[in-house]
Amino acid sequence: MSECPVCAAQIALADDTVVGELLECPDCGTELEVTALNPPVLAEAPETEEDWGE
Repeated sequence: MSECPVCAAQIALADDTVVGELLECPDCGTELEVTALNPPVLAEAPETEEDWGE
């Protein structure tokens, strides 16, 4: 179990979860990134910026 950094909801991680995996909080809908596994730590996922082919 880990905690959403935005709304403090408890989130169960799958056994095959890896660092860098993106998840969505089931309570608030925030996109989260797994930053550590032992203990499990979640952080808000960085916003992706448009490349526009430049």
